[in-house]
Amino acid sequence: VGEEVLLKCSFRSSSPVTESLLVDWTYRPLAGGQMETIFHYQSGPHPPTAGRFKDRIVWVGNVANGDASIAIQSPVLSDNGTFICSVKNPPDV
Repeated sequence: VGEEVLLKCSFRSSSPVTESLLVDWTYRPLAGGQMETIFHYQSGPHPPTAGRFKDRIVWVGNVANGDASIAIQSPVLSDNGTFICSVKNPPDV
């Protein structure tokens, strides 16, 4: 709680990384409920503009190196839950 947390995500692709590469981070609270997209990357980072993680998610990845990691600033106990990183690099998924 309070210290920035790094959520690591690495990927390998048989296709070269292009502008078509997509990264989606989704989150489901520990108590359950709907999955929600909390971060999107396409040709650059698109942090959330609303919701619980607004202004708290920082892109720390480098897609050229197979890294799609993010960091959450000022985490609180209620952020606990399941975080899923999904990478699509057409035609590779």
